Order: sequence, then structure tokens, then C-alpha cells
Amino acid sequence: MISSDMETIAFRMLLRTGAEKEYRRRHDEIWPDLEAELLAAGIHDYRIFRDPENRCLFAVITRERSHRMDELPSKPVVRRWWAMMADLMMTEADLSPSVTVLEQVFCLAAPDHDPPA
Repeated sequence: MISSDMETIAFRMLLRTGAEKEYRRRHDEIWPDLEAELLAAGIHDYRIFRDPENRCLFAVITRERSHRMDELPSKPVVRRWWAMMADLMMTEADLSPSVTVLEQVFCLAAPDHDPPA
């Protein structure tokens, strides 16, 4: 159940050609200290999906409304992760992933669940 103090966001990222297998491998071996920073920032659920017909990644995050995700770019482990991933995906000048925020257009929530914001 997603409580009213939680929200869900989604965004799209783009892999470089041929990077799909390595992207998955690196995420299969995600660093424990990176996971700890994401959880400490108020993220409760973070999923990334890949469209097999193109190089698009779709991320869905459920986080506390009072999240601290805006602090993540200043964390050394996040910056190291971005640097390691930059050869696999499109990035900004600071090596953060280039993202397109996605607009929610539909939500179905079970009656015993609060719909995500």
C-alpha cells in the first residue's frame, strides 16, 4: 500500500548503442553504499525497465514526499556511479544521466491502496 506520504515519479533515459548487457550487469552488481544513499534519500522503490525495441530505459521511483533526492548529486558515491555509467548512457555535462520526466496519464489502484501521486 502506498501511503499518502509517498509519491511515484517516472522518467526516461537513453542507452548508447550496444550497452544493454553491460548496463544490466553493472546494475546486478550495484554498490551497497549507493543503495544505502538512495534509501537514505527517501526512495522506497526504484525500478528501471528497458524497452527491447529501442535503447530507452524507463525508471519508476516511489519516494517519500519529504525525500532528499535533491541532495544525491552532492554524494561522492553517486558521482562515482555516474562516472562509471557515462560510457553506457546519454549524460549531461556533469555526467548525470540525461532524463526526460514522464507525465502520468493513468493510474489504477486497488481499493485498499492509496493511488500514487
